[in-house]
Amino acid sequence: MSRYLDRAKKVRGRTDVHHNCAQGVLAAFAKDLGVDEETAFRVGANFGSGMRMGGTCGAVTGALMVLGMAGAGDRPDGIDFLRRARSGHDGCLDCKDLLRMNMETGTPQKEHCDGMVYEMVELTEQILKEKGILE
Repeated sequence: MSRYLDRAKKVRGRTDVHHNCAQGVLAAFAKDLGVDEETAFRVGANFGSGMRMGGTCGAVTGALMVLGMAGAGDRPDGIDFLRRARSGHDGCLDCKDLLRMNMETGTPQKEHCDGMVYEMVELTEQILKEKGILE
């Protein structure tokens, strides 16, 4: 398991406080981006639940923020990330659609959301390695 995935699992596994999906992704990379975890939590606070209105999944927006902060914020990088993220979800990246599709499978919401965080952390790490930003 990568250190990023391990960090995301620690954040999502906390029972003393809830951190949304965007916060989970941001916090996983915060240390290596020169940001403290508390700042990552504050930055991502309003991006959970699809920006609090069912829009783009918080795990996706958190990953896009990480890519930008890491220097992979050019248009082709974001488009590549979104293409790859959509491929595993029938083209959907909106929280409301992902949750609806998940409800049809009977998977508990927390398990689904945790899975989205972990998937986006892994995809972000993969793209940053491919760009030579991470070793």
